[in-house]
Amino acid sequence: MTFLNEIKATSFEALNADTPAQKRALSYANTILHLFTQVMEKKLPADRVVGEYFRVNKKHGSKDRRVIRESLFALFRWWGWLNKFNTNIGTSTGTSTVNTGTQAWFTMLMLNARLESHSWEPFIAAWTGFSSQEKELTLDADAPLETVSAKCDWLASQFPAISFTTDDLVPEWFWQTCPIQDAEQRLAIVQALSSRPPIWARVQNIETNEAIEKLAQLDITATASEYFSDSISLGHKSINLNGMSLYREGELEIQDLGSQVVGQICAPSPNDNWWDTCSGAGGKSLQLKSLMLAQDKQAKGTIVASDVRRKPLEELAKRAKRAGFKGITTSPWKPDDLPVPHNHFDGVLVDAPCSCTGTWRRNPDMRWIDIIEAVQDMPSLQLDILSRSSQAVKIGGTLVYATCSLSPLENEYVVNAFLAKHADFTLEVTRHPFTGVEASMHLVLPYQADTDGMFVARMKRKC
Repeated sequence: MTFLNEIKATSFEALNADTPAQKRALSYANTILHLFTQVMEKKLPADRVVGEYFRVNKKHGSKDRRVIRESLFALFRWWGWLNKFNTNIGTSTGTSTVNTGTQAWFTMLMLNARLESHSWEPFIAAWTGFSSQEKELTLDADAPLETVSAKCDWLASQFPAISFTTDDLVPEWFWQTCPIQDAEQRLAIVQALSSRPPIWARVQNIETNEAIEKLAQLDITATASEYFSDSISLGHKSINLNGMSLYREGELEIQDLGSQVVGQICAPSPNDNWWDTCSGAGGKSLQLKSLMLAQDKQAKGTIVASDVRRKPLEELAKRAKRAGFKGITTSPWKPDDLPVPHNHFDGVLVDAPCSCTGTWRRNPDMRWIDIIEAVQDMPSLQLDILSRSSQAVKIGGTLVYATCSLSPLENEYVVNAFLAKHADFTLEVTRHPFTGVEASMHLVLPYQADTDGMFVARMKRKC
């Protein structure tokens, strides 16, 4: 029987919940366990699982939703440490004892809340009581746990019998596919992946300062990016996008700053024709058009967006209409032939399917759902898509390859393998927008500008 099954097999009904806070804490614990095990066992994205749960269970108010959602995602963020508190420990571990699956689960919930500095003290106190801790954990109010190193040291001081390292916060196979020897860089990556990402947005058809002023009227604090003139940060709080006229009128699009790097490297001219080969719902297609219009309001440039899925392309059509963008069309991939003409486009963007390790801070569940094959199985598909897509680039045109992976297997190795077979393409030197380094391939690391991780390389088809 697995540890999670052991927890599920243990009835919470035997616990004495006397106060309203204890009863709510017990209910939260049961719901969070249900959602957590559903994600881990069925390998389903946590945001989809929790979204469906709240859709069906409308009894939860906003506070209930916040406790459940934030606790759930935090569990994945710290699971590399929390999974050490299982029934295999069994006996005294410094200041506490973990004996049963139920006690272990409440220990995890309590520690999870402390690591996140959650504010729901009555529920944390109840979880602490249900965990059968021998005594309260020591917390220094004057020294908040702000870094992963501080959190790691704190856990080690409270549970000296258990070994904790910052590398534990990502699966071991991550370091096999992203071999980083520099200790400071490894720590910086773990720190970034273990922090909450901000909400980055991009303005369209409106000046950045005007957008910030309109958001301020809605009590939303937005700040301009120091890197791109059309980028703003909306902070870390959840936002009702449909309640914002800026969003409804197509003047604001949610797009991570790391993702925006790709469009900036593409650098489309106002009257270029571009093909976005793996567009999804079209965030980068919209960005390309916006960049064209920013240079010339009468820009005649066009974008053809393709994907193997129809629904995202339908969503792109809605977003383009909302923004008032003309010249964006869709063309789904065909089984054999290209969905677009050969030798036709000034620019082709291949934002290839990947392991998405660069987005783990935004989707912390994926680091425990995926296995090493999520990286190892991708390069052959990526090379095939890149090779096929390159046929649509006209002589003298631009080919851009991008992923949201941090692994060189999906990035540099794919580009080099492509160039080895396509002598008519050559790499171009571009400038990393966050570090200023000029190179032919760029890895955007999450800690460099508080973004998702991305990779991008720009190539030219020689005459």
